[in-house]
Amino acid sequence: MMEVFALIGSSGTGKSFQAINIAKQKNIEHIIDDGLLIKGNRVLGGSSAKRESSSMSAIKRAIFLDENHRTRVKQILEEDNPEKLLVLGTSIKMVERIADALGLGEIKEWIFIEDISTGEEIRLAKKYRIKEGKHIIPVPTFEIKKDFSGYFLNPLKIFRSFGKEDSTDEEERSVVRPTFSYMGKYFISNRVIEDLVYYAANKTIGIFKISNISIVNTDRGLIIEMDVRIVYGNPIGPLGERLQEQVKSEIEQMTSFNVLAVNLNVKGLIIN
Repeated sequence: MMEVFALIGSSGTGKSFQAINIAKQKNIEHIIDDGLLIKGNRVLGGSSAKRESSSMSAIKRAIFLDENHRTRVKQILEEDNPEKLLVLGTSIKMVERIADALGLGEIKEWIFIEDISTGEEIRLAKKYRIKEGKHIIPVPTFEIKKDFSGYFLNPLKIFRSFGKEDSTDEEERSVVRPTFSYMGKYFISNRVIEDLVYYAANKTIGIFKISNISIVNTDRGLIIEMDVRIVYGNPIGPLGERLQEQVKSEIEQMTSFNVLAVNLNVKGLIIN
């Protein structure tokens, strides 16, 4: 029978930051955090509450009110059949609602953030949440990048040493800034993306001209397509790959969008 643990702390007190530490101490592989089912450094299923557009919809997502969301996570839990599970929540009531929604049964142990974090750690966590809108997700950034296209997302590396003879243990968590953390929303138009594509192309030696830029914005990121004219004498394959890499890098760094694909249609060779 699965043993269920609960980590309780009000919003912004550093629960997600501490979740990996608690999981390691108690040999727990699976974590429920803000609508996600996490195993180790992978997201097994669910949808993050941090992707929601308002605090209210984020709460609903976190407690699995949506039937499809709830059913899918329950199915994954049944298939994976974990021995232990850590559930994060802002209150005892919230964890009980999650446990009821997912059919987790009784909570074996209640852990409170005040018992595992110092007052200074909690104060700093609240400061980052209130002033900078930073939220932590206890998985590496590469694991959730595609699901947070358009959000400000950064890796947070933690280095821990466990004695002179042991090697340093590196952990990575992700810092995301959801839209509901701000006073309003931001929007990046396709025209801005096009300008960045032109800028990236102009930095790529051997590209004569790009035109007819098409941008498709999906939930998981951007698909960019363009016509390209190349200066004669340059190898088409390597030059095209360099342009793709340049465009992808420029767009992702400047906008926080995840670029799924940069498709090129070579329309001509130009003798310069």
